[in-house]
Amino acid sequence: MRILLIEDHVPILKALRQGLEEEGFAVDIATDGIDADHKARTTNYDVIILDRMLPNKDGDTLLKEWRSSGLTTHILMLTAKDSLEDKVHGLDLGADDYLTKPFEFEELMARVRALIRRRHQVKDPVIRIFDLSIDTSSRIVKRGTQTIHLTPREYSLLELLAFHQGKVVTRTMIWEHLYDEYDESTSNVVDVYIRYLRNKIDKGFSPPLILTRWGEGYMMRGSESDGGNLASVNLTEAAPDSTQYTDVSMAAAIGSGSGGVQNPNMEMNSNSPISPSLSSVNFPKSSS
Repeated sequence: MRILLIEDHVPILKALRQGLEEEGFAVDIATDGIDADHKARTTNYDVIILDRMLPNKDGDTLLKEWRSSGLTTHILMLTAKDSLEDKVHGLDLGADDYLTKPFEFEELMARVRALIRRRHQVKDPVIRIFDLSIDTSSRIVKRGTQTIHLTPREYSLLELLAFHQGKVVTRTMIWEHLYDEYDESTSNVVDVYIRYLRNKIDKGFSPPLILTRWGEGYMMRGSESDGGNLASVNLTEAAPDSTQYTDVSMAAAIGSGSGGVQNPNMEMNSNSPISPSLSSVNFPKSSS
């Protein structure tokens, strides 16, 4: 998932960015109101974390203008202003949540996860698709009784597909939500990571859950109650490995490591659950 982090206090900005990236988020940053305004209006973020006091244009002004113009992105406001009046004012301007400094990183993450679920109209923190379960709080993924160990990027891709279950997710959508503005990877990495994910989620299990719609993108198989939601999707016939999905030809890319794609297990030990080193940071009060 992709987040816009707006904070002018550099130590807090660096710590938050590090923690969010270790959790698998793609993070764009802005340190003043003008840059923040441009990025928020030109990119479809999953969540915006907005510091209230900013140079050039403050958070209150940005929030009011964004909501007036129809921006619907969920916004978490950060501020040292902790009075009841300040909290009410921020929420009434259009903030979806409000967190006062100092705070623990663990609490920030819980609020971000809740906003992402709200964006996709999901209440239960555990997403269940056939025998696949995705715990969005602990990031523990299981297929049946087997725990599936994923890298942060693989998990983010799986979560994105799961939130759009039964609907096609285009490569452009995946790219925009999984990669930040500084990433220099080439476009074929989406197909490569789909292949990595299928090897972990679908290989040896039935039915296959990650499907391809040729020329459009990928989708997570629909629920059992609607027959898997395949009737309206033009899928090709079974692939050589007897699964019911097909994949874009990418053997050369995977074999050679072209396109700037490294083995995803290099992101972290694939035999360990996702566990960022920055799990609890007490962020001090600044002037904002």
